[in-house]
Amino acid sequence: MYVCSCFGITEKQVKEHAEAGACTPRQIASVSKAGTDCGSCVRRIQGILGRGACPRRELLEQGNGAAALSEGTTRVAAEPFPPGRLRQAA
Repeated sequence: MYVCSCFGITEKQVKEHAEAGACTPRQIASVSKAGTDCGSCVRRIQGILGRGACPRRELLEQGNGAAALSEGTTRVAAEPFPPGRLRQAA
């Protein structure tokens, strides 16, 4: 059965992507384009994904996921500047 008629993505394909690690509608969209045109299938994709096993979600629920997920990433604090003024390169 088609979930996304815009790109011809089936429920089976969504489930296969989920088993491969795509845990959110946005991740499904990244690998299949489903939900990126008219958007009417996003809720349906969310329903298919449900609250099933998700490697990222499981890491977060274990308590050490935040460190594991952010490993190798750097946070940059935003520098406020007055609206209407372009920030000049240093």
